[in-house]
Amino acid sequence: MFFKFENLYSKSITMKKGSSRRNFLKSLSAVPLLSMGLSPLKLNANSISKKFGHKFKLSLNVYSFNQLLRDGKIDLFDVLDFCAQYNLDAIDPTGYYFPGYPEVPSDDFIRKFKRKAFLLGLDTSGTGIRNDFANPNEGSRNADIKMIKQWIEAAAKLGIPNIRIFAGTHSHKGFTRDQVFEWMAKDIKTCCDYGKQFGVMIAIQNHNDFLKTATDIDRIFSLVDSDWLGLNLDIGSYRINDPYEEIEKNINYAITWQIKENVWIEGKETPTDFVKLFTIVKESGYRGYLPIETLGPGDPFKKVPILLNNVKSALQKI
Repeated sequence: MFFKFENLYSKSITMKKGSSRRNFLKSLSAVPLLSMGLSPLKLNANSISKKFGHKFKLSLNVYSFNQLLRDGKIDLFDVLDFCAQYNLDAIDPTGYYFPGYPEVPSDDFIRKFKRKAFLLGLDTSGTGIRNDFANPNEGSRNADIKMIKQWIEAAAKLGIPNIRIFAGTHSHKGFTRDQVFEWMAKDIKTCCDYGKQFGVMIAIQNHNDFLKTATDIDRIFSLVDSDWLGLNLDIGSYRINDPYEEIEKNINYAITWQIKENVWIEGKETPTDFVKLFTIVKESGYRGYLPIETLGPGDPFKKVPILLNNVKSALQKI
């Protein structure tokens, strides 16, 4: 028996190392995918999450401190301190608040920001910029694409997994919605292809702009058809149909969120039913960050802790 084993072993080591290694690694990589019932060729956030169940991490969308940041009364480092004080898991620093926007931050600033976030135990869950892909002017859209590409590279340096973009608000007078969808999908696909090169996902936000309904979101995702496109699901921007039903329809695209104090029901701003919302999110199997965001007048140093407490209380009930 020993000699048979020794002979088999001797034969095995005479095999071509390159091909045997490739075959071995290929077999290993295929096993877990097949055992989970997933295609090894196409993975998406939803198919993965439904196998492993939900996991929530709380982040802060820095837009909550918009006015104070714009007035120069605080900066991003102050918001990092705030996130640490309230034991948030992460921060979502919108690009507008980095010095020099729309230019990307300097490498020196990036290093300082990353260092402080790391030492405070904070991840950076996302970032975002302004763009308008509803604009019929191709030159303007190309300028936006160029800016998005620059911010994709900056996001990669910052260790940020996704960058938030918008459909746009342009009136596109003289052009049909079908035409806008066509060029918008092409532009977004260009951004997704570039994001793929740097490992940064593109998160299109439903923002009650050109994209107003769950059906609009379905359409743009179908047209773009990229594994590197996800949805920044803004719960406060479904304003035509029932927001909770719209969320359910689009939730499989969600890779990040904007969790707000209010949603819109029958044309009226209404306090968010967080238990109902997070039950929907939990049942979808979503795994990732839930960035919270406060809007409107009032002191964010007081408003954000209230929203955070309401969110945590609801999460304990689901």
